[in-house]
Amino acid sequence: MIARLRGRPAARSAEGLVLDVGGVGYLLHATPSVLRADGDEVVVQTYLHVREDALQLYGFVDADERDLFVQLLSVNGVGPKVALAVVSGSSASELRRAIVTEDVARFQAIPGIGRKTAERIVLELKEKLGSVIEAAPAARGELVARDALVELGYSIVDAERALAGVDPDLPAEERVRQALRRAA
Repeated sequence: MIARLRGRPAARSAEGLVLDVGGVGYLLHATPSVLRADGDEVVVQTYLHVREDALQLYGFVDADERDLFVQLLSVNGVGPKVALAVVSGSSASELRRAIVTEDVARFQAIPGIGRKTAERIVLELKEKLGSVIEAAPAARGELVARDALVELGYSIVDAERALAGVDPDLPAEERVRQALRRAA
């Protein structure tokens, strides 16, 4: 397996990033953080997906992103394109927290993921991650506040942005009030 590559970004396209490693160009289907990487030399954590008809390399900014990608591949109905879309949207720690807190809406907001797939991701990965991460009570309050803003017409991303500058120790109702005041 090819686990890591170090080289010079040679080209970027809709397909991904071409990384020149010792004169050989590797095409990586990569997360946006890898695609934005600049410099003479970059290090990319990789995963080699082997299919009957193709070998595909996927690139990640760190091993944590790659590990979550591999865990997502173990979910029934999630292939490499969907798994890449999931890890491209948020940090691995935020996604793990969403799994542990059973935040199905976060996954449904990702293009290509419907309700059943989002529920399957949460259900199948929660068991694997539950022993590693404990859901904090503040995270549950954060979900209540975010869902309240979504009910008021905010998108999930906009609601999370609005709540980002609000004190997380406040009750959910007060967090919503402050987020609405800041937005006005």
